Amino acid sequence: MPKNVKIAYVINFAGLLLLFAALYILFETGVFGTRTDYFKGIATTACYTIIMVTSLNLLVGVMGEFSLGHAGFMSVGAYASAVLTNMLSEKAVPGFALFLAALLAGGIAAAVTGILVGIPTLKLRGDYLAIVTVAFAEIIRVAFTNFEITGGGRTMSGIMKLSNFYWVFWVMVICVTVMYMYVRSRFGRTVKAIREDYIAAAAAGVNVTFYKIMTFTISAFFAGIAGAIYAHYLTAMIPTSFNFMYSAEFLTEVIIGGTGSMTGSVIGAAFLSALPEVMRAFAKYRMLGYSVVLVLIMIFRPGGVFGTWEFSLTRALRRVRRGLRKGA
Repeated sequence: MPKNVKIAYVINFAGLLLLFAALYILFETGVFGTRTDYFKGIATTACYTIIMVTSLNLLVGVMGEFSLGHAGFMSVGAYASAVLTNMLSEKAVPGFALFLAALLAGGIAAAVTGILVGIPTLKLRGDYLAIVTVAFAEIIRVAFTNFEITGGGRTMSGIMKLSNFYWVFWVMVICVTVMYMYVRSRFGRTVKAIREDYIAAAAAGVNVTFYKIMTFTISAFFAGIAGAIYAHYLTAMIPTSFNFMYSAEFLTEVIIGGTGSMTGSVIGAAFLSALPEVMRAFAKYRMLGYSVVLVLIMIFRPGGVFGTWEFSLTRALRRVRRGLRKGA
């Protein structure tokens, strides 16, 4: 690995430590008073939403395919992890180990589902694939409504509360980092080549179906992790929560942030997670607000707010240093 890349990783990690320390101080010193838990809850919601939106961006931005059923993978991860932790609840398993087991169970269950869905459907493209993902999410929702182990049509409650903000923050950092490294790897570059010219990539000998299924599976895996965090934060859930509108919200956040931009996914997801809480008095107009913003962005900035731009702390520090030198 080149020296400048290592330095960049160290600087970015230091920046994350500073951000974490700042949030820790804000939440633990009682600055927000009785509203501390409320703001910590918003931050936790933002973290698992960031994982969801970033994983969806692998499909929409990197692979160039629309998925309108991403909440289905989230529901698979949520219910699989909840069933596992309920089975282990009477065992003497440390909380952190149980949390990690829930994440793995949710991620693996969603990844296996992604493979099962991807193999027969990823030969489709465009609108046809979008329709299939909607059908998949609906099948999952109906199945969970009728499975006794998931509570049937009733609310599945009594799930252990394992997701605290500090654990979830670092899980989010690891997930986003892994996805970013995948996009920057030779695999990610191959997927981008497929996105740009499907026929040319196939003619060059690229196994197009394999790379699409792999990306689809990785995206599903991280959506399952987000679902596990969701389940063990809310401690109760119902299948109807993972409906088409929930998937549409994630897709909206991807498009607003910028398809192909991990930075856009992170900032867009964080902002739009906090927005409903800030505008709680107008909560019923949330989707209307999303629609208006989406139309405006499609008119004035079709590539999203950030387009394909990625934030780099090292690049920002370099510009600051150059500015200071010019000022001197």
